[in-house]
Amino acid sequence: MEKRYIADLHLHSKYSRAVSKDMNIPVMWLWGNKKGINLIGTGDFTHPFWIHDLKQDLEAMGNGFYKYKGDQEGKGPFFVLSSEISCIYSQGGKTRKIHIVFLSPSIEVAELINKSLSEIGNITSDGRPILGISALNLVKKIKAISSEVIVIPAHIWTPWFSLFGANSGFDSIAECFGDVSQDIIAVETGLSSDPAMNWRIPELDNRQIVSSSDAHSPAKLGREATVFESDFSYTGLKSALSGKSAENKILYTIEFFPEEGKYHYTGHRNCGVKYNLEDLRKKGKICPVCGKQLTVGVMQRVEDLGKILESDLQIEDWYLGENKVRGIKSGKLKRPPYVMLVPLIEIISEALEVGGSSKAVTEEYEKIINGIGTEFKVLLTASELELKVYAQEKVVEGILKLRKREISVDPGFDGVFGKVKIWGKEKPEEIQEQITLF
Repeated sequence: MEKRYIADLHLHSKYSRAVSKDMNIPVMWLWGNKKGINLIGTGDFTHPFWIHDLKQDLEAMGNGFYKYKGDQEGKGPFFVLSSEISCIYSQGGKTRKIHIVFLSPSIEVAELINKSLSEIGNITSDGRPILGISALNLVKKIKAISSEVIVIPAHIWTPWFSLFGANSGFDSIAECFGDVSQDIIAVETGLSSDPAMNWRIPELDNRQIVSSSDAHSPAKLGREATVFESDFSYTGLKSALSGKSAENKILYTIEFFPEEGKYHYTGHRNCGVKYNLEDLRKKGKICPVCGKQLTVGVMQRVEDLGKILESDLQIEDWYLGENKVRGIKSGKLKRPPYVMLVPLIEIISEALEVGGSSKAVTEEYEKIINGIGTEFKVLLTASELELKVYAQEKVVEGILKLRKREISVDPGFDGVFGKVKIWGKEKPEEIQEQITLF
């Protein structure tokens, strides 16, 4: 396995609520191949039935990762034990709801964690168990079982169920995790924020910023991901996430356009109210229709907590590979850069002007993937000439526009996903204005 690999560490199995029944290891492996992902988090290792399935479908590689038994050629993708836990508890006179992703070095350690957690709550009702324990005490409890477990607060800006969430989160890592704050070596951006937004928080300066899909269905795998350059092992992964090694590190992350996330702007979907930062400054956080407080979006929450000005980040264009895919970096901070992508199915759907689940889109997607290899290769590294061999002309045009970041997005809010427009009436500059804000 090459030292450079793409990882999607946070997703869910069929044992989680509102998740496709197809989220099993064979199908995850198949879609991981299509996407071009090298390392996939299993998700949901806390669920007893899922652990049983993992034992049936996976075999240890001896490096902390696992191989799908049906992978005859042994080319991957490979798997790492992962699970998300929901903590709901009271602290400081407020109800707190925090989601945390844990990575385990082995199935054996995962089983010890499950035994311990089963003593404090029900871990069988949902692949993402809800436990009445503080984030601090949960980390202490799990780290006491194995110090090798990796702790990553999930989608840290989502209004509900996150570390910095406006509705039930905290204003700092220290406030949430107390004397185990040093164990928080990385945080996850979530779909509604990108790394530059997180760079505004000084408390994250010495922590790695990762991105994952949080997929609930196979086709959503890899919609966000992290590209590592490290020894392909659990030890190498942990070293890269520590940010202290020159040999093991994060190269860049692959992001949603944060505007496409469903909590980017502030608003009320039922009232048809959607505010950007300027609207909020002028009109406040009370809904003019129903009189209740609006759902504060990620954009505003970052503005509330951000101590570093956007201008001080020195945001610059960064270009990836021979195709010069237009990404973003900080000219001041020594932080991994990132690129923002739109899933290939969405590009095809808009190009063909039919629904993403239509037969025409599926056939075009499979034709392109079968010809070029993987979705990430299609979006990032395939030449224009190669694209033209396998993809329809307008699909190629859409991919090239994406690489130049010539798109617009109608931002999401209050649980409604944003809408990407590659050939819409909106001007490309509109999305650029959003990017320069963060």
